[in-house]
Amino acid sequence: MLYLLALLIGVIAGLRAMTAPAAVAWGAWLGWLPIAGTWASFMGHWATVGIFTVLALAELVTDQLPSTPSRKVPQQFVARILLGALCGAVIGAAGGLTLGGLASGVVGAIIGTLGGAEIRGRLAAAFGRDLPAALVEDAVAVFGALLIVAAVA
Repeated sequence: MLYLLALLIGVIAGLRAMTAPAAVAWGAWLGWLPIAGTWASFMGHWATVGIFTVLALAELVTDQLPSTPSRKVPQQFVARILLGALCGAVIGAAGGLTLGGLASGVVGAIIGTLGGAEIRGRLAAAFGRDLPAALVEDAVAVFGALLIVAAVA
């Protein structure tokens, strides 16, 4: 089950890179993720929660700007893979499965990045513009991340 949740949080990182670590940090801080005493315990620190929350909120705003580069450009793609790996590893650490969680998070981030771009493109075409598609993707990422983190508990 942890592998599936790590894969899914990776998908979220592919959709919104900073939403995944923000949700994982909140889950750790609230005690939903049993990672106290592991290498991942830093995710539950108030500073980590604050930093990732601010970054996630900024991303939700900047993603709506027409000047924002594609998630598939190398620096964006690599960032999503790294954050998917981190979040997957933290979820895996909750059950002593850090490396498997990391690998699952990477696979999920690749799926989320490529699949998310394709689905958003199709939604934008159906809506006739990008903003409604972006808002749907925001909602899926935020609520999906919260459901995934809550499922670990």
